[in-house]
Amino acid sequence: MADEWLALNKENWDERASINMRSAFYDNDTFKAGRSTLVNDELNVIGDVSGKSLLHLQCHFGQDTLSWARAGASVTGLDFSPAAIAAAQSLAVELGIEAEFVVSNVYDAPTTLSRQYDVVYTGIGAICWLPDITAWAKVIAALLQSGGELYMVEFHPTEWIWGDKLTPEYDYFTPKAGLALHETGSYADPAAETKHNETVQWNHNLGDVVTALIEAGLSITALREHETHMVKVWDFLVDAGNGRYTMPAGRANLPFMYTLRAKKP
Repeated sequence: MADEWLALNKENWDERASINMRSAFYDNDTFKAGRSTLVNDELNVIGDVSGKSLLHLQCHFGQDTLSWARAGASVTGLDFSPAAIAAAQSLAVELGIEAEFVVSNVYDAPTTLSRQYDVVYTGIGAICWLPDITAWAKVIAALLQSGGELYMVEFHPTEWIWGDKLTPEYDYFTPKAGLALHETGSYADPAAETKHNETVQWNHNLGDVVTALIEAGLSITALREHETHMVKVWDFLVDAGNGRYTMPAGRANLPFMYTLRAKKP
């Protein structure tokens, strides 16, 4: 079945939407009190977004989307999980923040939305759920207005390969069929009881991401690699501040994340 990956991943994320929303990892209480989840210098890099239309692809239950709205953007969040979108809509209403949330597969977004945006934003841990990065880049180009900008924050593709003891465990170049994984719980709450534990994921290397965006007609304006991580995936990582972690002094550092900017002519 060609779309089996989509059904498996959707079931997985539908089940985890409520788990994640309640988790200490997302800390919804402090978010409701005003905490911004845009902690990777997005607001300084992009600048004033007041009055700009911003689309957040794969928005989950909307914390980042609503953080952009608090910064002044006119926001739309899109995700393939109805459970996550329902949670995002509920959160927006509770906080009195104007935002549009739409259920859609990323690849169907141009048809579903039928409009273009000043900024398309995609956040951490998003593109590993998509099999075709070339088609993804064409979607980005279709969704941007002329002069519009893609801003991307992602886990670095080398981060993918390391196992629990920081030894190579997974291939850097993922097969076309993807990597089938079985994982109970959630990254936000590993102890949570879950039934839908099968997923299919892809590691998209930097060369493929950059080339796909260029071939889609976008101009890359910045690509930066970062030695901080959003998740304490190894016990020996140390607090780098603002919810990020890094290698301790004396250990060789690694690129854990990257940010990319691209413009539509």
